[in-house]
Amino acid sequence: MKSNRSAGRILLVRKWLSRGLLYLVLIVFTIPFIYPFLWMFSSAFKNMSEVFKFPPTLIPTTLNLQNFTAVWQYVPFGINYLNSLYIAVLVTLGTLFISSLAGYAFARIPFKFSALIFMVLLTAMMMPDEVTIVPNFLFMSALHFLDSHIPLIIIPILGSSGVLATFIMRQTYLNLPKEIEDAAMLDGLGRFGIYWRIAIPMATPALAAVAILTFLTSWNLYLQPLIYLTKRNLWTLPLALTGITDEYGNPIWNVQFAATTMAVLPILILYFAAQRKVVESFSLSGTKG
Repeated sequence: MKSNRSAGRILLVRKWLSRGLLYLVLIVFTIPFIYPFLWMFSSAFKNMSEVFKFPPTLIPTTLNLQNFTAVWQYVPFGINYLNSLYIAVLVTLGTLFISSLAGYAFARIPFKFSALIFMVLLTAMMMPDEVTIVPNFLFMSALHFLDSHIPLIIIPILGSSGVLATFIMRQTYLNLPKEIEDAAMLDGLGRFGIYWRIAIPMATPALAAVAILTFLTSWNLYLQPLIYLTKRNLWTLPLALTGITDEYGNPIWNVQFAATTMAVLPILILYFAAQRKVVESFSLSGTKG
């Protein structure tokens, strides 16, 4: 009995040692990714000379909280923040609605040339935004939508972000049991009823992943707002960050870091709160083609 207990303790110790070594290796490999963010966060409290100090330091000598209030002196940061927020929310809601409908149609409703249409649709993901920015600009100009948020809402929903969301939703719907759909039809539910009452609740992880990815993509857009917007009160956060400069056009780095910290922290909290849904969705979307 004693030998069995000692052997069990040895195995337990080996297990904890191997797990501890694994965590240590993961922490070491994580440092290069975390350090720039920590340095940016600490630089938000530094003065300008300390930002450029070499070697760089993580802990500021003094907490310069004025950097956070100085942001509003250079750009209408509150308005720009609300612009990014409501645009990202509308793009996310529109993408969720259209991609969930389109994904259900491609996955569960047989129609002629569906596979070919879906393959053509997927080519939109292979086309970089820089290729389509000029025709989109001319199109929006012809519709007199320049200097408005309409292009920043419509184009992402119908563009590559919407196609990726449709792909994720289609792959998720392919994994839904056909027996449940047949039983719902026998109970008198039509296609939209099955989609709304059965498919949508069962695809919650995929919807959460699409919502997070779409929101992050819209929140971080820089090129498109730069092309379509000129008025400062219409700017989104990425443009506002570049507008924090002195009278000579040089960036005021410590104030920019403060503004970036305020822009990034809510998104990080949102992502970490729902990252399990994102991983679960991608694991499910790749199990069936």
